[in-house]
Amino acid sequence: MPWLAEKNSIAPGEMLAAVWRRDGIVAIPGAHNALCALIAKKAGFKALYLSGAALSASLGWPDAGLVGLEELCTFTRSIARASGLPLIVDADTGFGGGLNTMRAVRELEEAGAAAIQIEDQVQPKKCGHLEGKRVVAAAEMAARISAALKARRHARIIARTDAAEPEGLEAAIRRARIYLDAGADAIFPEALTDEPSLRRFAREIDAPLLANMTEFGRSPALSAHRLAEMGYKMVIWPVSSLRVAAKAVEDLYACIARDGGTGAMLARMQTRAELYDLIAYGEFESLEKSIAASGAPRAQP
Repeated sequence: MPWLAEKNSIAPGEMLAAVWRRDGIVAIPGAHNALCALIAKKAGFKALYLSGAALSASLGWPDAGLVGLEELCTFTRSIARASGLPLIVDADTGFGGGLNTMRAVRELEEAGAAAIQIEDQVQPKKCGHLEGKRVVAAAEMAARISAALKARRHARIIARTDAAEPEGLEAAIRRARIYLDAGADAIFPEALTDEPSLRRFAREIDAPLLANMTEFGRSPALSAHRLAEMGYKMVIWPVSSLRVAAKAVEDLYACIARDGGTGAMLARMQTRAELYDLIAYGEFESLEKSIAASGAPRAQP
Protein backbone atom coordinates (compact mmCIF):
# COMPACT_ATOMS: atom_id res chain seq x y z
CA MET A 1 0.00 0.00 0.00
CA PRO A 2 1.39 3.47 -0.87
CA TRP A 3 2.47 5.50 2.14
CA LEU A 4 -0.16 8.11 1.26
CA ALA A 5 -2.90 5.68 2.34
CA GLU A 6 -1.19 3.99 5.31
CA LYS A 7 -2.62 4.53 8.79
CA ASN A 8 0.04 3.15 11.12
CA SER A 9 -0.88 4.06 14.70
CA ILE A 10 2.32 2.70 16.29
CA ALA A 11 4.90 5.38 17.06
CA PRO A 12 8.27 4.77 15.34
CA GLY A 13 10.13 4.73 18.65
CA GLU A 14 7.85 1.97 19.92
CA MET A 15 8.39 0.05 16.69
CA LEU A 16 12.14 0.17 17.24
CA ALA A 17 11.81 -0.87 20.87
CA ALA A 18 9.76 -3.88 19.76
CA VAL A 19 12.56 -4.84 17.35
CA TRP A 20 15.09 -4.52 20.19
CA ARG A 21 13.03 -6.89 22.34
CA ARG A 22 13.33 -9.72 19.83
CA ASP A 23 15.99 -12.36 20.27
CA GLY A 24 19.25 -11.88 18.41
CA ILE A 25 20.91 -8.87 16.85
CA VAL A 26 19.20 -6.30 14.61
CA ALA A 27 21.03 -5.89 11.29
CA ILE A 28 20.59 -2.28 10.19
CA PRO A 29 21.85 -1.10 6.79
CA GLY A 30 22.44 2.55 6.05
CA ALA A 31 19.97 4.19 3.65
CA HIS A 32 21.00 7.63 2.44
CA ASN A 33 17.82 8.18 0.41
CA ALA A 34 14.29 6.83 0.09
CA LEU A 35 15.03 4.56 -2.87
CA CYS A 36 17.76 2.78 -0.89
CA ALA A 37 15.28 2.47 1.97
CA LEU A 38 12.79 0.70 -0.30
CA ILE A 39 15.49 -1.67 -1.56
CA ALA A 40 16.51 -2.48 2.03
CA LYS A 41 12.90 -3.13 3.00
CA LYS A 42 12.45 -5.45 0.03
CA ALA A 43 15.56 -7.35 1.18
CA GLY A 44 13.83 -8.01 4.50
CA PHE A 45 15.53 -5.60 6.91
CA LYS A 46 13.46 -4.41 9.89
CA ALA A 47 15.18 -1.11 10.66
CA LEU A 48 17.30 1.49 8.86
CA TYR A 49 20.06 3.96 9.67
CA LEU A 50 20.56 7.46 8.26
CA SER A 51 24.26 8.27 8.53
CA GLY A 52 25.52 11.81 8.74
CA ALA A 53 28.63 10.73 6.83
CA ALA A 54 26.61 9.15 4.01
CA LEU A 55 24.18 12.06 3.81
CA SER A 56 27.04 14.58 3.78
CA ALA A 57 28.84 12.66 1.04
CA SER A 58 25.65 12.43 -1.04
CA LEU A 59 25.51 16.23 -0.89
CA GLY A 60 29.18 16.52 -1.87
CA TRP A 61 30.43 17.45 1.61
CA PRO A 62 32.78 15.88 4.17
CA ASP A 63 31.46 14.51 7.45
CA ALA A 64 32.22 17.68 9.39
CA GLY A 65 28.85 18.74 10.79
CA LEU A 66 27.87 20.70 7.68
CA VAL A 67 24.40 19.19 7.22
CA GLY A 68 21.75 21.46 8.69
CA LEU A 69 18.74 20.37 10.71
CA GLU A 70 16.26 21.21 7.97
CA GLU A 71 18.20 19.13 5.44
CA LEU A 72 18.41 16.23 7.88
CA CYS A 73 14.67 16.43 8.55
CA THR A 74 13.92 16.41 4.82
CA PHE A 75 15.83 13.18 4.26
CA THR A 76 14.51 11.65 7.48
CA ARG A 77 10.94 12.33 6.38
CA SER A 78 11.40 10.89 2.89
CA ILE A 79 13.14 7.72 4.12
CA ALA A 80 10.76 7.07 7.01
CA ARG A 81 7.57 7.55 5.03
CA ALA A 82 8.74 5.60 1.97
CA SER A 83 9.85 2.56 3.96
CA GLY A 84 7.62 2.58 7.02
CA LEU A 85 10.56 1.07 8.92
CA PRO A 86 11.96 2.42 12.20
CA LEU A 87 14.80 4.78 11.32
CA ILE A 88 17.80 5.64 13.48
CA VAL A 89 18.99 9.15 12.62
CA ASP A 90 22.53 10.42 13.19
CA ALA A 91 22.16 13.92 14.67
CA ASP A 92 25.90 14.47 15.23
CA THR A 93 26.44 16.62 18.34
CA GLY A 94 22.84 17.82 18.64
CA PHE A 95 23.10 21.03 16.60
CA GLY A 96 24.22 23.33 19.41
CA GLY A 97 23.23 24.00 23.02
CA GLY A 98 20.44 22.45 25.05
CA LEU A 99 17.58 24.25 23.33
CA ASN A 100 19.06 23.42 19.91
CA THR A 101 19.24 19.76 20.86
CA MET A 102 15.65 19.83 22.08
CA ARG A 103 14.49 21.36 18.82
CA ALA A 104 16.51 18.84 16.80
CA VAL A 105 14.97 15.90 18.64
CA ARG A 106 11.42 17.23 18.34
CA GLU A 107 11.81 18.10 14.64
CA LEU A 108 13.41 14.76 13.77
CA GLU A 109 10.79 12.87 15.74
CA GLU A 110 8.03 14.72 13.87
CA ALA A 111 9.81 13.87 10.61
CA GLY A 112 9.54 10.17 11.46
CA ALA A 113 12.72 9.25 13.36
CA ALA A 114 12.44 6.22 15.64
CA ALA A 115 15.74 6.94 17.39
CA ILE A 116 18.09 9.88 17.46
CA GLN A 117 21.82 9.39 17.92
CA ILE A 118 23.84 12.10 19.64
CA GLU A 119 27.61 11.98 20.14
CA ASP A 120 30.10 13.45 22.59
CA GLN A 121 32.49 15.09 20.15
CA VAL A 122 33.19 18.81 20.16
CA GLN A 123 31.78 20.94 17.38
CA PRO A 124 32.90 21.01 14.58
CA LYS A 125 33.02 17.23 14.71
CA LYS A 126 35.12 14.82 12.66
CA CYS A 127 34.37 11.50 11.06
CA GLY A 128 34.42 8.91 13.84
CA HIS A 129 37.15 6.85 12.16
CA LEU A 130 39.67 9.66 11.72
CA GLU A 131 42.43 10.54 14.15
CA GLY A 132 42.49 13.75 16.11
CA LYS A 133 38.94 13.65 17.48
CA ARG A 134 38.16 15.69 20.59
CA VAL A 135 35.34 15.04 23.04
CA VAL A 136 33.45 17.31 25.41
CA ALA A 137 33.37 16.68 29.15
CA ALA A 138 31.13 13.78 30.12
CA ALA A 139 28.88 16.18 32.04
CA GLU A 140 28.31 18.25 28.90
CA MET A 141 27.31 15.16 26.97
CA ALA A 142 25.00 14.13 29.83
CA ALA A 143 23.36 17.54 29.47
CA ARG A 144 22.84 16.88 25.74
CA ILE A 145 21.12 13.62 26.64
CA SER A 146 18.99 15.36 29.26
CA ALA A 147 17.90 17.95 26.70
CA ALA A 148 17.03 15.21 24.21
CA LEU A 149 14.91 13.41 26.81
CA LYS A 150 13.00 16.58 27.65
CA ALA A 151 11.97 16.97 24.01
CA ARG A 152 11.33 13.37 22.94
CA ARG A 153 7.89 11.82 23.11
CA HIS A 154 8.58 8.35 21.75
CA ALA A 155 11.95 8.42 19.97
CA ARG A 156 14.75 6.46 21.60
CA ILE A 157 17.98 8.31 22.39
CA ILE A 158 21.22 6.59 21.43
CA ALA A 159 24.35 8.04 23.02
CA ARG A 160 27.52 7.65 20.98
CA THR A 161 30.90 7.99 22.61
CA ASP A 162 34.00 8.77 20.55
CA ALA A 163 36.22 8.74 23.63
CA ALA A 164 38.07 5.48 22.94
CA GLU A 165 40.52 7.11 20.52
CA PRO A 166 41.41 10.29 22.46
CA GLU A 167 40.98 8.99 26.03
CA GLY A 168 41.15 5.19 25.92
CA LEU A 169 38.75 2.27 26.38
CA GLU A 170 38.38 2.71 30.15
CA ALA A 171 37.23 6.29 29.67
CA ALA A 172 34.75 5.23 26.99
CA ILE A 173 33.27 2.66 29.37
CA ARG A 174 33.02 5.21 32.19
CA ARG A 175 31.33 7.66 29.87
CA ALA A 176 28.83 5.02 28.73
CA ARG A 177 27.76 4.47 32.34
CA ILE A 178 27.34 8.22 32.86
CA TYR A 179 25.25 8.49 29.70
CA LEU A 180 23.01 5.63 30.80
CA ASP A 181 22.56 7.30 34.18
CA ALA A 182 21.54 10.45 32.27
CA GLY A 183 18.76 8.44 30.61
CA ALA A 184 20.14 7.23 27.27
CA ASP A 185 18.26 4.22 25.90
CA ALA A 186 21.24 2.67 24.09
CA ILE A 187 24.99 3.15 23.69
CA PHE A 188 27.11 3.36 20.53
CA PRO A 189 30.85 2.93 21.21
CA GLU A 190 32.50 4.34 18.10
CA ALA A 191 35.74 3.16 16.51
CA LEU A 192 36.80 0.42 18.92
CA THR A 193 39.92 -0.94 17.27
CA ASP A 194 39.96 -4.65 18.07
CA GLU A 195 37.76 -7.58 19.03
CA PRO A 196 38.90 -7.71 22.69
CA SER A 197 37.83 -4.07 23.11
CA LEU A 198 34.43 -4.77 21.58
CA ARG A 199 34.00 -7.78 23.87
CA ARG A 200 35.10 -5.87 26.97
CA PHE A 201 32.71 -3.01 26.26
CA ALA A 202 29.79 -5.42 25.87
CA ARG A 203 30.74 -7.17 29.12
CA GLU A 204 30.89 -3.93 31.07
CA ILE A 205 27.80 -2.12 29.75
CA ASP A 206 24.31 -3.49 30.40
CA ALA A 207 22.24 -1.75 27.74
CA PRO A 208 21.34 -2.17 24.07
CA LEU A 209 24.66 -1.68 22.26
CA LEU A 210 25.24 -0.62 18.67
CA ALA A 211 28.32 -1.74 16.70
CA ASN A 212 29.51 0.13 13.61
CA MET A 213 30.89 -2.08 10.84
CA THR A 214 31.74 0.69 8.41
CA GLU A 215 34.28 -0.34 5.79
CA PHE A 216 37.84 1.06 5.67
CA GLY A 217 37.59 2.25 9.26
CA ARG A 218 39.31 1.57 12.58
CA SER A 219 37.11 -1.31 13.74
CA PRO A 220 37.59 -4.93 12.63
CA ALA A 221 35.05 -6.31 10.16
CA LEU A 222 32.91 -8.73 12.15
CA SER A 223 29.70 -10.51 11.19
CA ALA A 224 26.35 -9.79 12.81
CA HIS A 225 26.44 -13.32 14.25
CA ARG A 226 29.81 -12.72 15.92
CA LEU A 227 28.69 -9.40 17.37
CA ALA A 228 25.50 -11.00 18.69
CA GLU A 229 27.60 -13.56 20.53
CA MET A 230 29.50 -10.70 22.18
CA GLY A 231 26.27 -9.10 23.37
CA TYR A 232 25.57 -6.36 20.82
CA LYS A 233 21.93 -5.67 19.97
CA MET A 234 22.40 -3.62 16.78
CA VAL A 235 24.93 -3.53 13.98
CA ILE A 236 25.02 -0.87 11.27
CA TRP A 237 26.70 -0.61 7.87
CA PRO A 238 26.18 3.16 7.59
CA VAL A 239 27.88 4.13 4.32
CA SER A 240 27.94 0.81 2.43
CA SER A 241 25.03 1.56 0.10
CA LEU A 242 26.53 4.92 -0.86
CA ARG A 243 29.96 3.38 -1.50
CA VAL A 244 28.51 0.71 -3.80
CA ALA A 245 26.23 3.18 -5.59
CA ALA A 246 29.03 5.71 -6.11
CA LYS A 247 31.32 3.04 -7.57
CA ALA A 248 28.56 1.86 -9.92
CA VAL A 249 27.89 5.42 -11.11
CA GLU A 250 31.62 5.94 -11.60
CA ASP A 251 31.70 2.85 -13.84
CA LEU A 252 28.64 4.05 -15.75
CA TYR A 253 30.09 7.48 -16.51
CA ALA A 254 33.38 5.91 -17.59
CA CYS A 255 31.42 3.63 -19.94
CA ILE A 256 29.53 6.54 -21.50
CA ALA A 257 32.72 8.56 -21.91
CA ARG A 258 34.50 5.59 -23.48
CA ASP A 259 31.74 4.07 -25.65
CA GLY A 260 29.38 6.95 -26.27
CA GLY A 261 26.49 4.93 -24.80
CA THR A 262 25.33 2.70 -21.96
CA GLY A 263 25.07 -0.64 -23.75
CA ALA A 264 27.89 -2.32 -21.82
CA MET A 265 26.17 -1.43 -18.53
CA LEU A 266 22.64 -2.62 -19.26
CA ALA A 267 23.09 -5.95 -17.47
CA ARG A 268 24.02 -4.06 -14.29
CA MET A 269 20.99 -1.76 -14.42
CA GLN A 270 17.68 -2.05 -12.66
CA THR A 271 15.06 -2.37 -15.40
CA ARG A 272 12.13 -0.02 -15.81
CA ALA A 273 9.78 -2.79 -14.67
CA GLU A 274 11.89 -3.50 -11.60
CA LEU A 275 11.98 0.19 -10.67
CA TYR A 276 8.22 0.60 -11.11
CA ASP A 277 7.62 -2.47 -8.95
CA LEU A 278 9.95 -1.15 -6.23
CA ILE A 279 8.30 2.27 -6.03
CA ALA A 280 4.78 0.74 -6.29
CA TYR A 281 3.91 2.70 -9.42
CA GLY A 282 0.87 0.53 -10.11
CA GLU A 283 -0.43 0.90 -6.57
CA PHE A 284 -0.28 4.69 -6.81
CA GLU A 285 -2.19 4.52 -10.10
CA SER A 286 -4.82 2.27 -8.52
CA LEU A 287 -5.14 4.65 -5.58
CA GLU A 288 -5.66 7.57 -7.95
CA LYS A 289 -8.37 5.64 -9.84
CA SER A 290 -10.15 4.72 -6.60
CA ILE A 291 -10.21 8.38 -5.58
CA ALA A 292 -11.65 9.40 -8.93
CA ALA A 293 -14.29 6.66 -8.77
CA SER A 294 -15.33 7.43 -5.20
CA GLY A 295 -15.60 11.14 -5.95
CA ALA A 296 -17.70 10.81 -9.08
CA PRO A 297 -21.29 12.12 -8.72
CA ARG A 298 -24.03 9.53 -8.66
CA ALA A 299 -26.27 9.36 -11.70
CA GLN A 300 -29.62 11.07 -11.14
CA PRO A 301 -32.75 8.91 -11.56
